[in-house]
Parts: sequence; C-alpha cells; structure tokens
Amino acid sequence: MSFSRTSGVDRRLFLSSVLGAAAGVAGLSGCADSSAAADTKDALSAPLAAKVPAGTSLKISSYSGTQQLQLKLGRLGELPFKVSTWANISAGPDVINAFRSGSLDVANNAGIPPIQAHFQGFDAKIVAINITRKPNYLFATKPGSDIRSVGDFKGKKLAFSQGQAQGVVLLRALKKAGLAYDEVKLVPLTSNQFFTALQSGQVDVAPLANSQAPAYLQQYEPKGAHAITTDVVDLLNLLWAPASVLSDPAKAAAVAAYIPYWTKGQVWTYENPDIWNEEFYVKTQNLTLAQAKAVTALANKPLFPPNWNEAIKWEQETADLLAEGGFVKKFDVSELFDHRFEGIAARSVTAEYRR
Repeated sequence: MSFSRTSGVDRRLFLSSVLGAAAGVAGLSGCADSSAAADTKDALSAPLAAKVPAGTSLKISSYSGTQQLQLKLGRLGELPFKVSTWANISAGPDVINAFRSGSLDVANNAGIPPIQAHFQGFDAKIVAINITRKPNYLFATKPGSDIRSVGDFKGKKLAFSQGQAQGVVLLRALKKAGLAYDEVKLVPLTSNQFFTALQSGQVDVAPLANSQAPAYLQQYEPKGAHAITTDVVDLLNLLWAPASVLSDPAKAAAVAAYIPYWTKGQVWTYENPDIWNEEFYVKTQNLTLAQAKAVTALANKPLFPPNWNEAIKWEQETADLLAEGGFVKKFDVSELFDHRFEGIAARSVTAEYRR
C-alpha cells in the first residue's frame, strides 16, 4: 500500500513546533566548534568506567514517582550515585525539551522519541531496551460513536502525536487495516490532550494507554464511548540519554549503574501485581482496585534482549513508516544506539527475563 502525504493534517501547524526547534539547533550547530563534535564522538566510543566516581549525580525521569516507588517497594538498595532530580516527565516531546535544557539526563520512553529527537537535530542515544510483546494501547472513541473497528477510521478525525508511542501505534494500525494517511484526518495533539479532545468531540478516536483507558471508559462508556482493541504493539520500552551526558565518563558510568535498578524494578512490579495495584494504581493514579487489576492483567512480561538486533530492525521500520508519510527524513537508525551499554540490562536479570 502506498501512503500519500496526508491532506487531513495542516502540515504547517503539525510541524511548526518541531521545525522551529530544529531550526534553532541548526543555527547553533553552524557556529559550533567541529573539534568539540569530534571530542564527543571519541568520548562515546570510550570504554565505560567500572565504578561511578564519587560525587556523580543524574537527573532521571520518573512518571508519577514510578522509579522511586519501585526502588522502595522492591527493596532494591541504594543507587551508587546521587539523583539530583526525579522529574515527573514521561511524554516524548517533554523529555526532548528537558534534554535540551539540561534539566534531564536519562529517561524512559518508547521507540519513537529518539527518532523524533534525531529529526530535530538533537543527539541522544538508546542505552537499555525492554521488549514489549503485548499491546500497551487501545483506541477509545468519543461518546456516541458508531466506530467499531480500525477499518471504520476512514474519513474520521484521529488524535495523532508524532513524537510519542501513541503515534506509532496509530500509524501501524492504519497500515495493517490498509488505510492511507489521506483517507483519515490526523489531528496533531499531544497525549495529555487526548482526553479533552475525545470528550469535546474534537476527535473521533484517540489511542489511550491501557492504564489510562479505564478511567475514561468508566465515565463515558455509558454515554456511548467504547474501546477498540488491536494486536498492534509498540515493541520498545527503553532508556535513553543525551550524547552530551553519555560523553561524560562519570555520568556514563552512572547511567550504566542505573540500568540494573531499572530492569529489576520492572521485574519486581511484574512479579508483585497485588502490591503494585494498591500502592501505585489505587493510591497514586486514583483507579479502583478492579480497574487496577484489569490494567495489570494486560501487563507485559519484561524481556531484556542480550543483543539489540530485533530492536534496531523495529526502530528502522518505525522510522521508515514515519518517513513514508513525510513526517521525518529517512535515516539509518543504528546511530541511535550506544552499544557500550548493550547487554547490561539482560545481565541484570535471571534467564526467565532475557530475550
């Protein structure tokens, strides 16, 4: 199937913020010292230090305190470095902005934000990967909708976030259903705007995370909203960091030291759903216990690959899909991966959680 450039999106509006940021970076890079770039490249190929130097600190993303809660409940021990900030940031565009401003050193996202960052001219690398085998998202309709399948999306207004996992899930679902971009109306929004857009009828459909959907459906299913499930997955759950962070030997060592805590935290959560339901979903996300159980029933088993071959292939397919629609320029995604960190996550867990 061929994808044409969508007529349903005002591309000036859709890409204005992205291109504005990219232009700013381009202007700065034109004045940059080429020797500094060479130094960064050399630093990114240097072996990782075996020990984190004293006094090293990192600023780490932690949506709704997830990371701290996992460390606490799982009794995973003290980190071998200082965390100067646990930032309540999760959306890809917000993470990229935080990276740019220097207010964040390492973040947990899906596969699309690193592609988006590259498109904007920002250099950041993937350092750890968790493979996702089951869908993390479903499609929710506005109240009173008669849409029952992805095939019914034709001619409809669809919430689309180019820089987030939700965007990739939507594009892959459209491709699988045989729908071209110009057969739907992609409405440029960020995921934190999806609820309001659905409620107001600004869009007909929006992809919602499994953890978000219960609250929306509880309120609006009686008014005719409903869920559409698919088998489309967003394969990558990853850690990534700016190249400027990873070229700092002390910070790179701290990032490497953080990866085992990140992996073990996810394993602990998967193995202790009853505690996690109560302590996270009920107490911090305001879900009922029944809703929390429904979310964890859909949880993916953490799988950390010893090598990144499958992840690189998936990331390339995703970048190519975006390029087909004219959303990014085609490029080789292998440059997004810092192979010094490859295998650290897998070595941190038992064989059951290696893939």
